[in-house]
Amino acid sequence: MQALELADYRAAVARMYLAGTSLEQFRAERDKLFATHPQSAVEDRASFTGLRYFPPSDAAIVEATLRPAPGEIDIDTGGVDGVVHYDRVGILSTPFGELSLWWIAAYGGGLFLPVRDGTCGHGSYGGGRYLTDTVKGTHGRGLEVLDDTRVRLDFNYLYNPSCAYNDAYSCPLAPPENTVSAPIEAGELTYH
Repeated sequence: MQALELADYRAAVARMYLAGTSLEQFRAERDKLFATHPQSAVEDRASFTGLRYFPPSDAAIVEATLRPAPGEIDIDTGGVDGVVHYDRVGILSTPFGELSLWWIAAYGGGLFLPVRDGTCGHGSYGGGRYLTDTVKGTHGRGLEVLDDTRVRLDFNYLYNPSCAYNDAYSCPLAPPENTVSAPIEAGELTYH
C-alpha cells in the first residue's frame, strides 16, 4: 500500500537524520535509501549509482542568529498539494546572506528552509535546495535549534527536492527572499 510505503520512507529518513553518524556515513545511507526504497524519487533505481556532492566543508557550518520577523507566504507547488501556506519564524543572518526560516501552516506543522544560492543552475539544482523540511523527517542535521534566538546551520546537508530527480514530483521552491547570490559550495550537486 502506497501510504504505508511513504510512511516507512519518512520514518527511514528521520532515523537517518537522527542517527549519530558522520557526514560520509549519512551520505552512504542516503544513497542506499534512494537505491532501494520503493518511495525513492529516483525513477530508475536499478541503474542508480549514487548522488553527487560538494566535498565536505567546515566553512559551511555556521551559527546563525534568528531575528523574529512577521510574515507569511504562499508557495504554489504546481502539483496536487496546490498552494502551501507558510508563516515566517524569523530571519537568519548567515555569512551567505539573510534567509527566512518558515513554518508550514498545516496539520502538525514543521520547519522549512529552502535556499537558492549562487551555485544553483551552476553545479547544483537550478530551483534551489532544502536545508531542512521537518515535515519530511529532516531533523537536526541541516538545522539544529540551539535556543530561541540561535540555530546551527550545516550547509553540507543541503539536498535537492524530489522534483530534481523525477518530473512526476512538484516541489515548493525557494522564494525570492531565500535567494542569495553567494555560492554555497556545500551539499548536494545536480542529480543528472
